[in-house]
Amino acid sequence: MDDFNEIDRNLIDQAFFFHYLKSIKELDHWYMSTEKTEFIENYLAFWNSLAELYSSFTDKITKKGIAHQGYVYREAANSMEHYLLANRHKKHIFIGFNALNNAEQQILKELLESGNGEVFWDSDRYFMEKEHHSASLFLRGFKEQWKYYKNNEFKHISNNYDNPKEIDIIGCSKSVGQTKYVSEILKNLSKEELENTALVLTDEKLLLPILNSLPENVESVNITMGMPLKELPIVTFFEAFLQLHQDGEQNFYYKDLYKILNHPLGKISIPETGKKIIKSIKEKNLTQISSGQILEIAHEVEKEAVYLLFSSQTNKVSTNIQALKQIILHIKDQKIVKSDGIILESLFKLYQVCNQLETLNLKFQHIQTTKALLLVFKELIETTNLDFKGEPYRGLQILGILETRGLDFKNVILVSVNEGILPAGKSNRSFITFDLKTRYQLPTHREKDAIYTYHFYRLLHRATKVYLLYNNHTSGIQIGEKSRFLLQMEYDSPKTHIIHKKTVTPQMDINSTALKQVQKTPEVLQIIKAIAVRGFSPSSLTTYIRNPMDFYTQYILRIRDLEDVEETIAANTMGTVVHDTLQVLYEPYLEQTLSLEILAKMQSQADREVTIQFSKTFREGNLNFGKNLITYEMAKRYVQSILKEEIKSIKSGNKIILKQIEKNLEAIILFTELDFPVKIQGKVDRIDSLDGMLRIIDYKTGKVEQKDLNLSAWEDITTDYKYSKSFQVLAYALMVNETFAIQDARAGIISFKNLKSGFLSFSLKEGKLTSDIVTQETLNNFRKELKTIILEICNPDIPLIEKEIL
Repeated sequence: MDDFNEIDRNLIDQAFFFHYLKSIKELDHWYMSTEKTEFIENYLAFWNSLAELYSSFTDKITKKGIAHQGYVYREAANSMEHYLLANRHKKHIFIGFNALNNAEQQILKELLESGNGEVFWDSDRYFMEKEHHSASLFLRGFKEQWKYYKNNEFKHISNNYDNPKEIDIIGCSKSVGQTKYVSEILKNLSKEELENTALVLTDEKLLLPILNSLPENVESVNITMGMPLKELPIVTFFEAFLQLHQDGEQNFYYKDLYKILNHPLGKISIPETGKKIIKSIKEKNLTQISSGQILEIAHEVEKEAVYLLFSSQTNKVSTNIQALKQIILHIKDQKIVKSDGIILESLFKLYQVCNQLETLNLKFQHIQTTKALLLVFKELIETTNLDFKGEPYRGLQILGILETRGLDFKNVILVSVNEGILPAGKSNRSFITFDLKTRYQLPTHREKDAIYTYHFYRLLHRATKVYLLYNNHTSGIQIGEKSRFLLQMEYDSPKTHIIHKKTVTPQMDINSTALKQVQKTPEVLQIIKAIAVRGFSPSSLTTYIRNPMDFYTQYILRIRDLEDVEETIAANTMGTVVHDTLQVLYEPYLEQTLSLEILAKMQSQADREVTIQFSKTFREGNLNFGKNLITYEMAKRYVQSILKEEIKSIKSGNKIILKQIEKNLEAIILFTELDFPVKIQGKVDRIDSLDGMLRIIDYKTGKVEQKDLNLSAWEDITTDYKYSKSFQVLAYALMVNETFAIQDARAGIISFKNLKSGFLSFSLKEGKLTSDIVTQETLNNFRKELKTIILEICNPDIPLIEKEIL
């Protein structure tokens, strides 16, 4: 359509032009083969049919009494003789024009030559006298080529650009930096200066940030540019609604629901119901929730809004459009919305978009599904602007670059003067090739750049103070390159211009990265004492070893990770399932010698028990596909693999007697330095006897290797976190010792991801000797180290200091 307009506006012979274009395309696809493929034949047939397509299109719309823009231009230019005869006594005056297409040029020339017209150009001598300056590209051409100006004055050429001007060229970091610096500039302007100030945004996306950053002294603003509706957060709410219903299903994916519930409009519409839905999703670990479940949860007062948002929608497009309109009307009536002009205006525009959708659907009925409706909705939003109302003669004027035509200001602030934005750069949204455009003198990127050049410099003609801001930050493929206009000004400006170049950066207070520390106040000590009396767990003590600040947040402040929906099974969830499954399988056989028959029975029950435990731990989470199915199968495999290892061991002649499974243990340790007893407590996964040797076993779902349980110096066990596995198993051994005295035992880990290594036992290397037997001497040495760390935790004079991560 743009190409048809371009051809007609420039009064080009369509038939010959399209023939020429078709010939170019044939040359482009010249190749050695004499036979053209079907694809090439169809491609060339399209180019060959353009003339017929143009004629058919023009005939159809003109018969309906309408026409495209280019056709109107052509008809107006061709009808000038009749127009002049009918309007010979009328005077036509044109002011401030610059780039003209051929039709416009023909109209103006005939009016001038007939004496019925007069044109006042807004040009400047500085540019008109520079032969190659693109700011005067069009005006120089008119002056030199139009027959009228051979004998008549070219009105009018001023001499304003040579006047003294102070120009600041300012590099800022990103759009945020420019926005903040604009606020600083405006803050220093008086009320009178603001009245004669233009803030020109070359990038329309900056309008909302700029409005939110205006300083207090800016009392009134007139905005001549529209804000794209797509830039407003309100639109995402309605897109989320259509996305939620695009499949016409009764079940909703929880993340799609969150987009509505966590949106500000969602919180305004259904605040109480939204909280209840989110709570239910988290408690039941739901990844899918049905329309019926939501309606049951709904708060009584909010049922109408809940029904509008979540009632089961079919793929009937008209129903969804009506639902959209009803939701807009419901939100409009909310008290908090009534006081917000921007939201109300946005809702009005959205309602108009819905009316357009309704009209399109009734007339053409091409939108068959909600998914298609969402796409059309987005397309309409793309072309819809939110218009602002203001007083054009009062306050700060905020404009786009094209809105500055014919306007002059004493102070000018121009934002985003970057290459690719001003000028916009090359864009090829045309079927017409560059050489053909050149042949027929159609506008190319050179002429389009010249239009922006003219508007840029014309804005500066009568200004005295100019701020030109550009983004100097390079990120990815976005290069912070200043506009060529700025480079041109730096090297080619009148001597009367004072140009300042500077780079501004946000003020940054760089604080020293001192390690965090918390003093042990009486309140903190009281909590530590309560933990000690209740019982330190091995994991709490290893957390302290890793980082005392983690111990502080988790065990003293009791801050836990935010609970959310476990969409994919987490490692700790799978670990819990495997542990609980083994507990259920082994518990009936405590104090019994494991046999092949017992283990075979366990094998037959294992898979079913894994499923039961998943339903308890993963609740209503879905196990039927994706990563969850893989993890579910892995859990079954882990349990079966452990049972196979037991069978293998028994077949090798080993005798295994189960002593305890998932046993809660504790040990009380008295310190003369403290006035209260200290307890350590925890749950050991398994205690058994292998050929008479007591084994204390901790299961780990992650990968553990023997090196993780090797210790060479006792002091390392409480200072280096990499020995945390040794610390844990010895803590369990110390607690087991409270129940029955250990003579010789082994304490270690069975790693589900390293089952081939079997039981990994704690070992101590002293000199050249290495022992994996836990004795009373081993426990005494561990007790000394345990005392050291517990006394450190309870010492009021030793603060909790963050460990530096290397």
